[in-house]
Amino acid sequence: MVDITVLTDQRYHEPEVITPYIQNILDEYDLLKNALEEMGFSVARINWDNPDYDWAGTKAVVFRTVWDYFERYDEFQKWLSEVSRQTKLINPLSLIQWNIDKHYLLDLQRKGIDIVPTDFIDKGTLRSLSLVCETNNWKDVVIKPAISGAAFHTYKITNDKMSSSETLFSSLVAERDMLVQEYLPTITTRGEASLMVFNGKFTHAILKKAKAGDFRVQDDFGGTVHPYEPTAPEIAFAEAVFAACDILPAYGRADIVWDEDGNHLLSELEIIEPELWMRNHPPSAKHFAEGIKRMLLS
Repeated sequence: MVDITVLTDQRYHEPEVITPYIQNILDEYDLLKNALEEMGFSVARINWDNPDYDWAGTKAVVFRTVWDYFERYDEFQKWLSEVSRQTKLINPLSLIQWNIDKHYLLDLQRKGIDIVPTDFIDKGTLRSLSLVCETNNWKDVVIKPAISGAAFHTYKITNDKMSSSETLFSSLVAERDMLVQEYLPTITTRGEASLMVFNGKFTHAILKKAKAGDFRVQDDFGGTVHPYEPTAPEIAFAEAVFAACDILPAYGRADIVWDEDGNHLLSELEIIEPELWMRNHPPSAKHFAEGIKRMLLS
C-alpha cells in the first residue's frame, strides 16, 4: 500500500514535453515528495481522473495540480464522492466542498474576516448589474463565478460599460451563481499578495502583479511574481483566516489585496489545489509534510 498519493491532472502527469511551467510543477512535487519520504512515508503521483488507479490502495490522497476540475465540475464531484469512500482526502472532503464555492467568503466574513466587498448573486436572480452597483454604491466592479479558477469568466466592468455589460451578466447568472465585487484600484498599482500557510503557520509569501493594462494577476494573462515580505499584521491575518476554517487545513494560501486606505482584505482562500511556490522557499515543504502527517494520523 502507498501512504500518500499526490494528485495532478492529466496534462502534468508524465508529460512528453517539459516546459518551464511544467518544470515548476515537477519541482514542487519533488520538494514535497522528499519531505514526506524523510518522514518515512511512501509517495506516488497520479492524475485524479485515472480510471485504473487503486484508490483503496493508498492511505491518503493530497490535492495538488488538479487544475482542470472546475471545467469538469460534475465529473469531479462524482469522483470526489467515490474516492472519499475509499481513502482519506487531504485537505478533507468537507473543506474541499466548502472551498469550491466562493460563498465561503461570506462564511469567513461572518466570523470576522475582512473580505473584498462582495455581493453574492444566485443563479437565476433577476437583479441587474446596475442595480447591484447602485445598491452598494460601487462604480467599477469585477464579476466572477462562485465556482471557478484561473480567472475563468472573470471580467472587470467599469461604470461607463455597465449598461452594455448587462447581457453578459444576465447570461452568466442564468447558468451559475456569480459574485460581484467592488473593483479596488490597488490591484493594478500594488498587486495581490499570496501568503502560504501550512499546518496553521505562515511560511512565505509572494506578490503577484498584473501586466500593464490588465487587472488579472494570473500568469495565464501575463501576470508576474515578485518577492514579498508581509507585515506582522498581514501574517496574523492570514493565520486567522485558516484558524476560522471548521477544520484546520494541512496546507493552503491566503490571497490578500488592499483598499485605498491600505487595509488588507481577503480576496481568496485557496485550500484545494493552490499554487504554493515552495520552490521559492524550499523549507516550507517540511511544514507541508507535517500538515499532511497530522491529517493522515488523525
